[in-house]
Amino acid sequence: MRTASITRNTAETKISVEINLDGTGAYDNQTGVGFFDHMLDQLSRHSLIDMTVRADGDLHIDDHHTVEDTGIALGQALVAALGDKKGIRRYGHFALAMDDTQVQSALDLSARPFLVWNVDFPTQKIGTFDTELVREFFQALSTHGGITLHIDRIHGINSHHIAEAAFKAVARALRMAVEVDPRVADQLPSTKGKL
Repeated sequence: MRTASITRNTAETKISVEINLDGTGAYDNQTGVGFFDHMLDQLSRHSLIDMTVRADGDLHIDDHHTVEDTGIALGQALVAALGDKKGIRRYGHFALAMDDTQVQSALDLSARPFLVWNVDFPTQKIGTFDTELVREFFQALSTHGGITLHIDRIHGINSHHIAEAAFKAVARALRMAVEVDPRVADQLPSTKGKL
């Protein structure tokens, strides 16, 4: 089983994450930030990665630390669950359409973190949620998950749709990348001999 549990405690947040890369997309995410929980649910459901997240953060200040630290913990859990990465497809990409919006994501589980973010939001808020935190989450996930991650908004006029399409596009790309390729299940997807 490719599973991992991560606990991250700081003076600002207490985060616990459990994932199963070979799941069915079952989720139970409770961060205290409603819109963010909705996005994590999408990430789980569309990647088929079972995910349980608990976060107790300094929400009396704002949502920033909770969102960022959850991204950090999820990235660390992904690295732990992938282990030596033998047999994975490594690369993933997806173009996701959602009503007025299309977002494309391409990623490489390379252990070389890099985020390319070409996503603009027409509003600064989705309800009470700061739209700039979407990027903060993916930056933390990319950095601590060792992911080269590209996210591009092709079209979009509704901020909720843009954010949700980004999470779903990344989820679908991640689903592809973590999947085991039965043709090379015992091999590392690299000529370097290490990822």
